Parts: sequence; structure tokens; C-alpha cells
Amino acid sequence: MVSEHIDPATEDTSTTVRLDETVHQRVRLGVLTIANEARRVEFRFLQETMGLTAGNLSQHIRVLEEAGFVKVEKGLEGRRPRTWVAITRDGKAALREEIAALKVLVDRFEREAQ
Repeated sequence: MVSEHIDPATEDTSTTVRLDETVHQRVRLGVLTIANEARRVEFRFLQETMGLTAGNLSQHIRVLEEAGFVKVEKGLEGRRPRTWVAITRDGKAALREEIAALKVLVDRFEREAQ
């Protein structure tokens, strides 16, 4: 992870090195983005929203959990078992840094396109 502010004006040519492989993967980026919008999000909601199988989503959530980016909570809602995912402080920081790195890439692309 990168903790410094990214300045597109002084960015060197190795912009992609700032992308975090754990966060950058499409499904994991989606999970973090959705989880960032709510206190916690239900597993089934993530699965349906993102069009994933339960097994595939579980693997991506496990990667994020092992990295300390999400916290997984299991419990019951009524009589039904539920799994909730919440983004952690480290997860929010990683998401912010990923978005900043992506903005640098977009800015560079837009400057070159002009």
C-alpha cells in the first residue's frame, strides 16, 4: 500500500506499481467499494449484485479478510444464517489509495489524449 498523496504532476512512468494487487482485482475492488458505502453488507447481496457464485465470492472475501481489509461476521437474522462483510479502517485506506492510483492513470491518459 501507498500512504503518501499521489501528485499526477510529479508522477514517474511506473504508475501501475502503485496499484495494490489485492485490491485491484475486479471482484475485490467491487466488494470494497460496496462495503465502503454501508456499515456492513450481507453476503447474499454482494453475490447477487456482482453476479458471482457463492464459492467465488467466498474466495475473494477470504483474500480481503486475510489482508485485514474486511471483517466477516456470521450470525442469524431470524432463523436464517447470514454472513455480513464490513470494510475495516485498513480496507478504507487501501481503497482510497487504489482510487488515487487509478486517478493518476486516468489523468495521464487524458493528458496524452489531448
